[in-house]
Amino acid sequence: MYIGQVMKDMLKLQRPPSPPVVKLETRVDAEYGMPSTHAMAATAISFTLLLSAQERVKFPFELGLIVAVVLSALVCLSRLYTGMHSALDVICGVVISAVIMAVSYPYWGTIDYLQLHNPLSPIVGVVLPLFLSYKYPELDHYSTTRGDTTIILACCSGCSVGYWVNERLGLTFDLAGPFPVTLPPLTLAALGLGVARFLVGLGMLVLTRQTVRWASLRVLCQIYGASVSDVEARRRKAIEVPYKFSTYVAIGLVNSIMVNRVFVMMGLWDLGNSV
Repeated sequence: MYIGQVMKDMLKLQRPPSPPVVKLETRVDAEYGMPSTHAMAATAISFTLLLSAQERVKFPFELGLIVAVVLSALVCLSRLYTGMHSALDVICGVVISAVIMAVSYPYWGTIDYLQLHNPLSPIVGVVLPLFLSYKYPELDHYSTTRGDTTIILACCSGCSVGYWVNERLGLTFDLAGPFPVTLPPLTLAALGLGVARFLVGLGMLVLTRQTVRWASLRVLCQIYGASVSDVEARRRKAIEVPYKFSTYVAIGLVNSIMVNRVFVMMGLWDLGNSV
């Protein structure tokens, strides 16, 4: 995502003009178009899940491939339908993600191990994303790309540190093999627990976002002598980057450390029955 967002602001290729294109979104209209980061994210999420899951879960690879292609294609087509990207933007986004996955795939296991076990992992996991957020390319006008990129990096940072902390505290558990395992059938009880976990987890993350955002904005505005209601002041890098980074690091930490513990305390995660 960082590579895609930075490429947009370095290449500075405009989105499809309107008219003739009918744009159904306006929030990111000030952003440049090449490449489509929606296409990049959809491709990365679908195919990394496909490639990772086959080591753990037994399923027909052809079926998984079809699902990955359909899901990523739907997102890509939606960017054309909403008028936010050209076909070239979308194709380039897919190709960039494919290249990144192909180059990094042999090292996924090593990266995963270092993230969980290296003592420098939490330092790198915070300092590097924060550094990249502050060093994001400057434009001659305000764009949502820097803020959105900061949010993405901060979520990853919080989750990365959270997983490291869980490993240190012994709160993780090893799944029972041998792998790949066969998934149990989806029952009504399992579906109900899934819905309950979703609602509880969502509530915790929304509460975290609102609380930390409220506090961090007021502290930073107090430091820089700005009003919380001043939209232009909140767009300044000195305020936007730290308040968004702290807010979404907190969300990542709560998501990776606290949410699952709450599930267990509430009886919403029956690990013994693999629900």
